[in-house]
Amino acid sequence: MKQLNPSELELLKYLWSLEKAFMKDIVACYPDPKPAYTTIATLLSRMYDKGYIGFERLGRDKQYYPVLEKKVYFSSQLNHMVKDFFNNSAAQFASFFARDTNMSVAQLEELEDMVKQEILNKKQHD
Repeated sequence: MKQLNPSELELLKYLWSLEKAFMKDIVACYPDPKPAYTTIATLLSRMYDKGYIGFERLGRDKQYYPVLEKKVYFSSQLNHMVKDFFNNSAAQFASFFARDTNMSVAQLEELEDMVKQEILNKKQHD
């Protein structure tokens, strides 16, 4: 999966949070100074052509929604990062993440609990 450019990612983040939105709702999410409607319309059109978003026509208006799921996109990007920067080793990534992100002991323990739970889940399904 291709990486979204910054403008596409920003717009998609708004759509992920809104779930469905009209153009005015999307523009309202942007900080001031807000981009022009024509700029957002062009971006929406390009993203529709790429299959990242869809829309439902309601009268003269279009209600946009994300087609690309946040979890799917994030997982894809994370997998690329592990492959490109950590020799395709999830263990190297986890080690870097645990050591170099200034996580507190409580956060590390929470992460440990999640990993242990995931191990149990996988053992039950094998």
